[in-house]
Amino acid sequence: MSTALTVDVYVAPMRPFAGAPAQAPGDEPMWSPMSSTLIAGDNEAILVDTLVTVDQVDLLAHWVRGFGKRITGVYITHGHADHWIGLARIQDHFPHARGIATPEVVERATFESTNPGLSGYWRASFPDELPEHPVLPEALDGEEFELEGHLLRAVSVGQGDTEHSTVLHIPSAAAVVGGDVVYNQVHMMTAETDEQGRDAWIASLDAIAALSPEIVVAGHKRVDAPDLPEHIGHSQQYLRDFSRIVNDGGTIEEVVAAMLELHGDRDNPRTLWHSARTAVGKRG
Repeated sequence: MSTALTVDVYVAPMRPFAGAPAQAPGDEPMWSPMSSTLIAGDNEAILVDTLVTVDQVDLLAHWVRGFGKRITGVYITHGHADHWIGLARIQDHFPHARGIATPEVVERATFESTNPGLSGYWRASFPDELPEHPVLPEALDGEEFELEGHLLRAVSVGQGDTEHSTVLHIPSAAAVVGGDVVYNQVHMMTAETDEQGRDAWIASLDAIAALSPEIVVAGHKRVDAPDLPEHIGHSQQYLRDFSRIVNDGGTIEEVVAAMLELHGDRDNPRTLWHSARTAVGKRG
């Protein structure tokens, strides 16, 4: 067994994508900053989540090589394609890096890969920037696996910014890599939830807090933001505020304005505009 596992985080900065044109200030099509986490022992390491574009993954691979480890796997926290579609490019750099995920995450990733609407969305959003032939993760047999004798646990928490979300718990490092269950100084994408779903998401965050982590890595986090457990509670407060403001019955613009008054220091208000449009539309 190696003496200890280390946790290092790479963040791809916020960048434009080919989305619908802005309808208001702050609504410009920007993709939120994203993280990929290196869990390393003495000789071997795994990544948690990929990035999106070929260029992003190439820069990630250059960063990873600086650690001098043999990359044996890539754990995927959830099925949104921005967290797994770079796997094919990762394997170009690190051929031994087997993609792994829970069966439910593999099912969602397969759906995003094969559904014409979703796969078309990703291709249209990042034209000529994605791997030509996506590689899907393989289903884990069980919830635990090891890295150089250290236990890693795939914890299925349920609702995050999509259903069937997981986090990776590294007990020996007192760390949780939270995927898109935790956000860190970035507006939260709530478009796949209603109020009940956001309540379930808050409960998922409680499940992370129950692990008593000292390090919490968010899937979408500001560049250079520290990976602190306080972002569990901050994410919960954001969700509570969003539900309360939506329930107050305002317009899309009023929902955005009220959220920006409380959370205006977060990156990428485009995500907030998208979430507000969806929430007001569901309210009817």
